[in-house]
Amino acid sequence: MQVGLARRTLTPFGLWVFGAAASAPMVVLTGGIVGTYATTQVTAVPLTFVVVAGTVALLAVGYAAMARQLGHPAAYYAILAHGLGRSWGVAAGMVAVVAYNAIQISLYGLFGATMAAQLGGTWWVWAGLALVVVGVLGVRAIVLSTRVLAVVLAVSLPIVAVFVVAGVGQPAGGEVSWAGFHASGLAVSGIGGAVAFCVAAVMGFDAPGSLVEEAVDRRSVGRATIGGVLVLGGVYAVAAFAMGVAVGPDVVGEVAGDPASGLPFSVLARLGGWWVALASVVLIFAIVTSMLAFHSVFARYVFARARERVLPAGLARSSSATRVSAPRGGSLMQTAVAVVVVGVFAFSGADPVAVMFTWLSALGAMGLLCLLLAASVAAMTAPASVRGAQAGAWEWRLAPALGVLGGSVLLALMVGNAGSLLGAAPGSLYPFLLPVILLVTAVAGGVWAGHLRQARPEVYAGIGRGTPKRHAVPDAMNLSI
Repeated sequence: MQVGLARRTLTPFGLWVFGAAASAPMVVLTGGIVGTYATTQVTAVPLTFVVVAGTVALLAVGYAAMARQLGHPAAYYAILAHGLGRSWGVAAGMVAVVAYNAIQISLYGLFGATMAAQLGGTWWVWAGLALVVVGVLGVRAIVLSTRVLAVVLAVSLPIVAVFVVAGVGQPAGGEVSWAGFHASGLAVSGIGGAVAFCVAAVMGFDAPGSLVEEAVDRRSVGRATIGGVLVLGGVYAVAAFAMGVAVGPDVVGEVAGDPASGLPFSVLARLGGWWVALASVVLIFAIVTSMLAFHSVFARYVFARARERVLPAGLARSSSATRVSAPRGGSLMQTAVAVVVVGVFAFSGADPVAVMFTWLSALGAMGLLCLLLAASVAAMTAPASVRGAQAGAWEWRLAPALGVLGGSVLLALMVGNAGSLLGAAPGSLYPFLLPVILLVTAVAGGVWAGHLRQARPEVYAGIGRGTPKRHAVPDAMNLSI
């Protein structure tokens, strides 16, 4: 019998929790939105979030439709294997593990720096403690991880709501300004950088696609994915609007760039100092749960490809002959990679936020945007056997086509303005290392696929097709939230 992940353990709400927790609203509020204003000086950040979320939601339609139909934990890998060809699938799998790994490991730098600033000590020591926590939870059943993520998310979103109330309730100058939603604010020099920051902020919403084998209802994957990016985009737009209103849209960029301003905590302090203390604590847990969400996705990519022997089969082994509640091989592999990368950054003396967090998160966001574009193309070219008898034109043709058009513009802006995203000097070529890394990774995947086709044709034939049949794996007894 085939080894599979534990079926029927994640409810629709549990799927949504994974996507929202991966994006981490508290991290976006305290880091992403503040950084966007400070770096780009764009006043229309709220409207930029709306545009980005709408475009990414269109890209998510084809991705979610393919993920639902295929039911494969390595979603991008399987989607491209079925829609564009097996070699494309292997290349996408390589890019996906690099992208998810980059985002996950970047958060260790942010966590370490945050803890060192609040409690003292060395950042990499705190990062090491987080590594242990995530590593332990990563090899446990998905039910436990989902509950941890849900608790932290349930506290994070109300704090963001309180921030909005504090900002809009006491506007700068005594009047609420809607400049953040003026379309003219998009026609400025820093808009490319703002788009890049906003794209990075919403990434992680696609996590439900990798949990489809464990879902109670596959149809809920689409709702969790598309609904997730729309909800997150709306939340971030409103939070960015409140920040602009609180300090004044004309000066918000300058204030955000001043560390002494204390944004966004200075706005929360208007309602009482204990809100600042609570937000600081929740931020720490939000970073850890975001790590755990990306860790879980990476582990499933490794497990699913090892099950098909594209990776060493030992990475898919478990104590059960048929069902695993956690892909231990992939989880341990991700922890090992994180230890090495964090160690390299610590040894080199690189800044954990300005270098480690910024560069790795940008690499991951760019990689996932490329994969979303490729998934939309794959949805449009997928054979009828994949689409199903009731395939609709909207999710298989129109939405992916619109998504590719809009997403291509976002990607061009992101690549073209990578320097502002990374804080590089004008004219520097270093930011272009990011697309080069992704391209080299994809080519390496294609070369590996070519080797499999020649040396192990039976493995090549099974690429993206290793999900157990409906009744090949027994259902789990307990459901997650």
